[in-house]
Amino acid sequence: DPGYVPKLQLTKSLSLVTEYYAALDFLTDSHSYNLGNALVYALDIMVYPKNIIMGAKHNQSSHRPRSPVSIFVVLGLCCLFYLLGAWRKSGFGKEDSIAMRITQQTDCSIPTNLDFEPHHKSVEIISTSEPKAKVFEPCDAKYTDYTPCQEQDRAMTFPRENMIYRERHCPPEEEKLCCLVPAPEGYTAPFPWPKSRDYVYYANVPYKSLTVEKAVQNWVQFQGNVFKFPGGGTMFPQGADAYIDELASVIPIADGSVRTALDTGCGVASWGAYMLKRNVLTMSFAPRDNHEAQVQFALERGVPAVIGVLGSIRLPYPSRAFDIAQCSRCLIPWTANDGMYLMEVDRVLRPGGYWVLSGPPINWKTYYKTWKRSKEDLRAEQQKIEDLAESLCWEKKYEKGDIAIFRKKLNDESCQRNSATICEAKEADDVKNAKEIAGGKLRKFPDRLFSIPPRIAKSLVPDVTVESYEEDNQLWKKRVRYYKRSNSLLGTSRYRNVMDMNAGLGGFAAALESPKLWVMNVVPNIAKNTLGVIYERGLIGIYHDWCEGFSTYPRTYDLIHGSGVFSLYDKKCNLEDILLEMDRILRPGGLVILRDEVDVLNKVKKIVGGMRWEAKLMDHEDGPLVPEKILVAVKQYWVVGSTGNNTTDDR
Repeated sequence: DPGYVPKLQLTKSLSLVTEYYAALDFLTDSHSYNLGNALVYALDIMVYPKNIIMGAKHNQSSHRPRSPVSIFVVLGLCCLFYLLGAWRKSGFGKEDSIAMRITQQTDCSIPTNLDFEPHHKSVEIISTSEPKAKVFEPCDAKYTDYTPCQEQDRAMTFPRENMIYRERHCPPEEEKLCCLVPAPEGYTAPFPWPKSRDYVYYANVPYKSLTVEKAVQNWVQFQGNVFKFPGGGTMFPQGADAYIDELASVIPIADGSVRTALDTGCGVASWGAYMLKRNVLTMSFAPRDNHEAQVQFALERGVPAVIGVLGSIRLPYPSRAFDIAQCSRCLIPWTANDGMYLMEVDRVLRPGGYWVLSGPPINWKTYYKTWKRSKEDLRAEQQKIEDLAESLCWEKKYEKGDIAIFRKKLNDESCQRNSATICEAKEADDVKNAKEIAGGKLRKFPDRLFSIPPRIAKSLVPDVTVESYEEDNQLWKKRVRYYKRSNSLLGTSRYRNVMDMNAGLGGFAAALESPKLWVMNVVPNIAKNTLGVIYERGLIGIYHDWCEGFSTYPRTYDLIHGSGVFSLYDKKCNLEDILLEMDRILRPGGLVILRDEVDVLNKVKKIVGGMRWEAKLMDHEDGPLVPEKILVAVKQYWVVGSTGNNTTDDR
């Protein structure tokens, strides 16, 4: 139709290509119009675009005449393309025949087992052909207080010299228990802190021997179905508070200068329990001996403690860790082996730190008959202790009644020490004058918690800088906030005894810091040595190898946290052994939070499925695309003889 062409108005907003396709659309869809004119117009767009555009700007009815040749060329091309399109649509083309075969082979039936669950939430994809999780059976009832590396029968096969038989002696692989250590019948969730400091359920620690042996010393009393702890000790039968007040008259306990303490031979840890009132964290230890369950009582009370002894090996703590150490009638032979034990205390005592000795031989003039020892013997022992202290650059600051207090000098500028066989080479004192503190000065607590530790400021920790330390702090603050959004009880006394299995720089414990809880920061032997940094922050911890049992009693921790533990120990020991040990030390109803790669946590989740844990995988705090995931589990409540079907409550 000659009147159609003028109706196609080209505007500035249309491109040349768009106009070309518009003409082709017209060609295919408007059969009522004159085919020749339409084809000529399409050809003009392709061949003479400038003419068409100019024609759109002027009188569009005036256009040049068409030659017969151009019309026949366009008609020929049109017919050719039409025939080609008809052939392709008929299905005889190669591509169409392939598509037809694929279509015929496709099963269009709707499957009945479609899974629309978001797999980034529960990443586990396990084939139904795989075997079910191994089910771990309960151990015999005689193992309710099983401590794998401090068992009495094995201990008695070792020599008694230097307390070797009281040290750690772990079972070989073939003797390890592969079962779940049960709680005693009647086990009850401990009292919340601070009531737990003074009361413990008898059913949880059913041993009365200390109530008889230490009756006059006010260690512990049995009342009805509970034990009561009046706060007394062998050298402070009237209570730990009065004893600590006397120490505070010499030692600056109240102002935050003293934060970390060591109690050697702690008994039921009443000194450590009452030091918590002064915002001092005490690492208490005692052997598993005839004073039955003394460390178990301490942990049941909510006080940090481990099974341990000063013997032939180093204590599992870094050098310069504690602001104060004490021995309250701990019966350690301080003068034996040329002062080996006192030298080990010196190693872990911070420059400027204090050592408190109460008990034999102090105040021997009063007690020599009670102790059934001669005056000469006791006088000679005390003199030898003082000579050893002087050789270690300690200064005697106080002696009155039953208490003597020594202070370690700030550095070794004017002191020549002898090495002890128990110790490795001590750290060098990089001091420039006699007033400078060896190892660096620490701030008072709580400023110490987030200030730059001297070990990091001096670049003594490989690959850790001031910047990376501060980034680590921010990271763990973020992670702990994420944990608390999932569990609002985190940070309360519900989870009093907390363990971090791979503590790193102590960021988790620092972010969680509260008087309602304490954290045992474990630095694995195969990990980077950061435990010194943790102590410089005013936190406590211990070295440990997770291929072995931990130095504690069963059911002593409310919460166990671990970041990258299973990746760290991959192919170094059996994952089942680590998880069974975690189950042993976790209380019924206790919480587990593990962070690791998703494939590792899937293996862990499968194992704990047979351990009476309720577990689920959670996304990383940065979202589901991060390959690291979080496994959260709760240990079910069950006791000796139960079926294990009981679930936990909110106690």
